[in-house]
Amino acid sequence: MTNFNRRDFIKRSTLAAAGVFLYSPWLAQGRPLADKVVIGVVGTNSRGHYLARLFAQLPDVEVGFICDVDANVLERTVSDLEKLTGKKPKAFKDVRLLLEEKNLDAIAIATPDHWHAPATLMALKAGKHVYVEKPCSHNPAEGEILVAAAAKYNRIVQMGNQRRSFPNIIKAMSDLHSGIIGRVYSAKGWYANARKSIGTGKVTAVPTHLDYDLWQGPAPRKPYKDNLIHYNWHWFWNWGTGEALNNGTHELDVMRWGLGVDYPTKVVSAGGRYAFNDDWETPDTQTITYEFANKTSILGMEEVVMNYDEFKSGRGVVFYGEKGTMVIPGGDDYSVYELGNKLLKEVKTEIQQVDATNTMGMGEKLDSLHLKNFIEAVQGKVKHTSPISEGHKSTLMPQLGNIAWRTGQTVYCNPDTGRIQNNKAANKLWSREYEKGWEMKL
Repeated sequence: MTNFNRRDFIKRSTLAAAGVFLYSPWLAQGRPLADKVVIGVVGTNSRGHYLARLFAQLPDVEVGFICDVDANVLERTVSDLEKLTGKKPKAFKDVRLLLEEKNLDAIAIATPDHWHAPATLMALKAGKHVYVEKPCSHNPAEGEILVAAAAKYNRIVQMGNQRRSFPNIIKAMSDLHSGIIGRVYSAKGWYANARKSIGTGKVTAVPTHLDYDLWQGPAPRKPYKDNLIHYNWHWFWNWGTGEALNNGTHELDVMRWGLGVDYPTKVVSAGGRYAFNDDWETPDTQTITYEFANKTSILGMEEVVMNYDEFKSGRGVVFYGEKGTMVIPGGDDYSVYELGNKLLKEVKTEIQQVDATNTMGMGEKLDSLHLKNFIEAVQGKVKHTSPISEGHKSTLMPQLGNIAWRTGQTVYCNPDTGRIQNNKAANKLWSREYEKGWEMKL
């Protein structure tokens, strides 16, 4: 028995003797704790390919299945995983068929945003656990459904807000909540990137290797254009959610965590498509402000066509308190300053330095911590750091910002539920229209 297993065995024996039991989804299914978790990765052109490799290198994990609607992507990912692990994953084009596999324990979803919640719900109904990339939903109604579904089907759903598993960010939050800068009353977050124009797309024939109908899945049908797939769908409302959710979810999650808030009372957003005249529908420059019932506020800024290093980091957050300031520049480092800008504390990561604007992730060592937490939570060993109840709240934040921007109105919310109050135009964007037969039903 390894030292880890021995310690784990002693811990469990002690808890059992005391009448305390750790929750285990495996036991809830009438199964013993698993030595190995078999996972399928869905959507593997970019981030999903990266996740598949990371999961495959974790102990007690087998990436047994790969699913993608693009035959070229599917073939490439399966081949790469076979070279990495020596075992060839089974390939699927349709996630619905993948979920019929009896030896599949969990899926990781890295599809376009419009697929995140529907695929998660399908997996929960099939008895699978889910790791879903941020944002966990395309619209607020979907997030509410996922929270209810995780409880109803008794499965773990973890969102890919990986900073929840970064050791120094956890320490930073503990410092904030312990009063290192006094009462924290405000936070500011930013994300900047140098994205290029996507031009004006032409309606053209769908490539033979792509099942475009299945790619659209739950979304109302739109014609195929040559500037849409594989990445630019982010900037179209029918499938994507803009940079506010694509990257801003991370900063808003950390700020909400640090301030200890759930739902805002007031949301205002300004911005637009300023840099280019092209097909891009979502803002390239956007600010969103939030107010909360406990007299705190958040300012989020997205500037995605510039690369001037105004903050000496392409992304990050700052917390303001009565006694000082905390700066977290996007990775797993943080600094604390007293009033007057005297450095009080500086914490540097010993795990991995990161490029905070790398669109793939924060780096394999840091990102793997979040995946490891998910796997061990599925096994019943630990509590997962990002339950869907928290993931939904942090996803709702930029969704509310987008709703405020799209309506051009101030959005007022119920601080207990996050629901929009007394605004018909805004509430129309709380949910979406689905392609017939693809509606989400709990």
